[in-house]
Amino acid sequence: MNERIMSSKFADGDELIEYSLRPRFLNEYIGQSGVKEHMKIYIEAALKRGEPLDHALLYGPPGLGKTTLATIIANEMGGCLRITSGPALSHAGDLAALLTNLAQGDVLFIDEIHRLNATVEEVLYPAMEDFALDIVIGKGPSARSIRLDLPKFTLVGATTRMGLLTSPLRDRFGIKEQLEMYKPEDLRCIITRSASILNIDIDSGGAVEIASRSRGTPRIANRLLKRVRDYAQVKANGIIDIETAKAGLDMLEIDDLGLDAVDRKMLGTMIEKFSGRPVGLDTIAAATGEDAVTIEDVYEPYLLQLGFIARTPRGRVVLPAGYAHMGYTYENLTLQERMNI
Repeated sequence: MNERIMSSKFADGDELIEYSLRPRFLNEYIGQSGVKEHMKIYIEAALKRGEPLDHALLYGPPGLGKTTLATIIANEMGGCLRITSGPALSHAGDLAALLTNLAQGDVLFIDEIHRLNATVEEVLYPAMEDFALDIVIGKGPSARSIRLDLPKFTLVGATTRMGLLTSPLRDRFGIKEQLEMYKPEDLRCIITRSASILNIDIDSGGAVEIASRSRGTPRIANRLLKRVRDYAQVKANGIIDIETAKAGLDMLEIDDLGLDAVDRKMLGTMIEKFSGRPVGLDTIAAATGEDAVTIEDVYEPYLLQLGFIARTPRGRVVLPAGYAHMGYTYENLTLQERMNI
């Protein structure tokens, strides 16, 4: 199945584009003002002491800039960035190889850190606390443990599911920052900056229109910008103004709130086929032909934020705002009455 355009996960070719559009220093970073201010203070204090930055944990939905922030930390601290992910570190030896190749002041970025193997996580504890690596040599009665000193480094962990981190790992991070959905004005600035880098001719109205339909996520905003650019080159004069942006986004079936065909299909199924009654996640998945995990992780969060659906003990229900957006009349039933149907 092709990656939906409104997904905040990486699609084919996104990594290279994302890398070229990423800001390299804090003064280039747009949005997340609270996190930005905190990191500026932490980094400046660490540089004055001549020490590596304390280990940092970044959490929030995908596409909000966790990898970008890790890159900025490495650049601001003057160290090299080493990137890996939790699923890639399947054995303790994989992590040991990474740690022993770090230099003083380097930044090790582990994406999806909540998916670390338990054995690998155990190796990480002394590395984070004591900058040391415990290795067992030999087997049986002759086995012995040796401790290798590691250079002082900064671990930056990123996760989309904070609750899945174990307490011992979570407590070893001295810096914890939550990244939130972006405001339309910040997204407009990001789109304008990206258009400048990609040599796309766009005016303020076009940037605002794309920003308003980007679900508060820079990655989606950049992806929509590239698709509207394609539309403008073929169907218009190559300039993205508000009319061209609207036409291009309508072609992609993305409405004014950023809902695409999949979101509307999910809402329509719950309203039409189940008459607004509570519906289980697996039932929604079977009725729409989508994977249950994908629905829970990708589709649901934005619909919950908009107040279009709610999670109840008996299942998911569509709220009045969801009915209104889909053009249906909400029946004169309270939420409690609907839950008891």
